[in-house]
Amino acid sequence: MIVELHLLQNFAPSCLNRDDTNSPKDCEFGGYRRARISSQCIKRAVRRQFQNDLLLSPEYLAKRTKRLVELLTERLVKRGKDKEAAAAVAEAALRSCGFDVKDDGKTEYLIFLGEGELNSLAEACERHWETLAAVRDIQAEAETEKKARKKAAKAALPDSVRKELQNLLQGGKAVDLALFGRMLADLPDRNIDAACQVAHALSTNQVSMEFDFYTAVDDLSPKEETGAGMMGTVEFNSACFYRYANIDFNQLTTNLGGDQELARTAVKALLTAAVKAVPTGKQNSMAAQNPPSFIFAVVREHGLWNLANAFVEPVRPGQDGHLVQKSITALEDYWGRLAAAYGEEGIQARAALAVDGELSGLQDWAKKTLKEVIDTVMAALPGGRS
Repeated sequence: MIVELHLLQNFAPSCLNRDDTNSPKDCEFGGYRRARISSQCIKRAVRRQFQNDLLLSPEYLAKRTKRLVELLTERLVKRGKDKEAAAAVAEAALRSCGFDVKDDGKTEYLIFLGEGELNSLAEACERHWETLAAVRDIQAEAETEKKARKKAAKAALPDSVRKELQNLLQGGKAVDLALFGRMLADLPDRNIDAACQVAHALSTNQVSMEFDFYTAVDDLSPKEETGAGMMGTVEFNSACFYRYANIDFNQLTTNLGGDQELARTAVKALLTAAVKAVPTGKQNSMAAQNPPSFIFAVVREHGLWNLANAFVEPVRPGQDGHLVQKSITALEDYWGRLAAAYGEEGIQARAALAVDGELSGLQDWAKKTLKEVIDTVMAALPGGRS
């Protein structure tokens, strides 16, 4: 079973997601320059929304960090261990799992671990305290080169303990980890396939970059000095974005250890967060806090339809309709063409909500609130009907 979410979101002047030159991200689509928000940026905003709105309790969330030694040390200190010794054991445990820990105590790359995995690792550190402490001493005597450290750890630690540590990295009940997946370069058998795909958001309209020339006044400058204390430019744009994401409910349930009820909770949390989440880039300067103008959710047994091609020809506002309304109409028309060409076999439910416009082609599935949209999706998923 697959859940698809289509959003149209019209942002006021903003710079929500920047590239390496501090310019708003963009791309060419359909032969025209479009504004863009990366999928990574959107997923980060969704994960923050999980926390901000308490959509999921901390035990069902994960942390992506290089500071795993610090996190494990904190847990071991709470269990009564000496901080310096705990840090040494935590470092040995992570190296024994196959992760390289640098001299500054950070892992070589960001690692995505669930709260349950972290707690299980802390418990394992406590169980094998003496063994891991001895491993750390051996590692400290080894060469500083990465391969030498790993080799020393492998030689010093019993295989049974190493396998036990690695087997703890199963993802557990971390919903964001189950949704967005992870890749562990050193432990490929502990990778998790993402249950959720998130597309880069693209503007339905053609855009060009604009520049805001700003000045800042020095509050304490003498009266005879009339110039600015600082000046510069910031690039920005304004665009109506088409956003798309899908969730493979079966994969999500598998990633969560077969817990169907938790998978249903995860879908509800993601739908809520995806609608509410807004990237944070330059918000203190521009406050582009604009919720979606249009929401369309689909539950289907198979197949995936990204509707971005509805906007191959950029939407142009005019006397016959504003940007949002014409974007809604273009999306409805494209959905209708796909449905006519390929059929709608396997589609179990549809729900559409238009806040800043009128529905036509999707009028039969119109809802009045976000809650009604989500309720329609939840009723169509396994476990949703009695």
